[in-house]
Amino acid sequence: MKSVLLNIHDKQKELDRTFDEIQEHQKNYNSFVTLLEKVPLKEETSSLLSNVCYALKDNYSTKGILTTASSNTLRDYIPPFNSTVYEKLEAAGAICVGKTVLDEFGMGGTGTTGHTGVVRNPFDTSRIAGGSSAGSCAAVASGLVPFAIGSDTGDSVRKPAAYCGIVGYKPTYGMISRWGMLPFASSLDHVGIFTRSVLDAAIVADALKGKDEKDMTTWDSSSIHLQESVENSKDQKYKLFYIKEIVEEENYSNIKENHRQVIENFNAVLEHCQKNGILVEGVSIDKDLLAKIPSVYTCISCAEATSNMSNLTGISFGPRENGSKIDELMTNFRTKNFSPLIKRRFVIGSYVLQSENQEKYFVNAQRVRRLLVEELKKYFQEYDGLILPCSSSIASKIEDAKDMMKKSDDLAILENHMALGNFGGFPSITIPCGKVDGMPIGLNITGNVYEDEKVLSLASRVEEIIEEEV
Repeated sequence: MKSVLLNIHDKQKELDRTFDEIQEHQKNYNSFVTLLEKVPLKEETSSLLSNVCYALKDNYSTKGILTTASSNTLRDYIPPFNSTVYEKLEAAGAICVGKTVLDEFGMGGTGTTGHTGVVRNPFDTSRIAGGSSAGSCAAVASGLVPFAIGSDTGDSVRKPAAYCGIVGYKPTYGMISRWGMLPFASSLDHVGIFTRSVLDAAIVADALKGKDEKDMTTWDSSSIHLQESVENSKDQKYKLFYIKEIVEEENYSNIKENHRQVIENFNAVLEHCQKNGILVEGVSIDKDLLAKIPSVYTCISCAEATSNMSNLTGISFGPRENGSKIDELMTNFRTKNFSPLIKRRFVIGSYVLQSENQEKYFVNAQRVRRLLVEELKKYFQEYDGLILPCSSSIASKIEDAKDMMKKSDDLAILENHMALGNFGGFPSITIPCGKVDGMPIGLNITGNVYEDEKVLSLASRVEEIIEEEV
């Protein structure tokens, strides 16, 4: 896919088009919590993002602009400060058109639990866009904006990108500052980027990356030049691996036709990669270990979310509820304003953090996380990246979204493996790879930490092969 960012020749015309179309877009897809007023073109900067419109997930703080995290608990919250991501985009001269809908606090994979309603897939409005970064994804997939910002804690950028036929990129943990991003699970949270090409993802990440004194997890990435690496990668040789237990059909006892088509498409892409000089080999990882991915993610993410969101009491901020005592006020606030999904996750998080349960659940989940990360790191010493399908099927119908987590145990591995990228903080990117039943599907490439240049260059090469062959 050619760069959109490098081919915007009349920025005033593009700005006018975006704001002319934004109301129609909102009516069709419900991407936005808050639509911003049209502004004049800014003074041009040296950045390729100068005077380019974008959408921002509504869990990034924006001073003076409503920031809800798609939750009733923050439905009237206006932050007194900006997130680093927003500050960097402002400094680059980019123009934010609005704050986008997410699953409440980023906890979900459907885009159906935000307090302002369901986000719909631009390819079929009866289907989900995926989550949690649903609104940002739909804004890019519909062509409204050339890029958007999301966040990725388990696959919340990369899976929606697959469902909507665009690129979703999660850099190495700490490459981009999370200061001012409302936390879900701090050891898993990543800033994420939606674009329509790998090159554009590199351009946006170049503008956002860098060490930030406000975020102690950031690191010095000044020697990394993603756009340059992607543009100069054409003749490089690559070696990929896939995990047999995840993609070989004989590992599934109850596979349906659309699941089979996803795997068949993946195998076809591998054949084209081999034909074009990319070596691809299958490796084995203990299936019992892989089967622990969903439960490990649930334990760790819910525990961290429970801790991170303990400040949501309705006292310091948020809509004040009735109560004669402090604990009654807090109970009423949390009971009335959190959705059932959030309450369930907080109950799980509180349970696994209880002193009598920590060793059995939370600490053991961390141990299994370490085993999974070490297993991947072992293969990253020999291979440039891991390639796998993004999910077991196409985007589900909106009415079926509640049943997405009830897939068979077999399919749970195929459906949830992208959380590995968050467990290890690995750079990971989704690119489109065709359609099944008229709906987009994607494949995911993950590499070793700090090797974002290699991962994006490799993804760009595979993207080129898919466009030529598939």
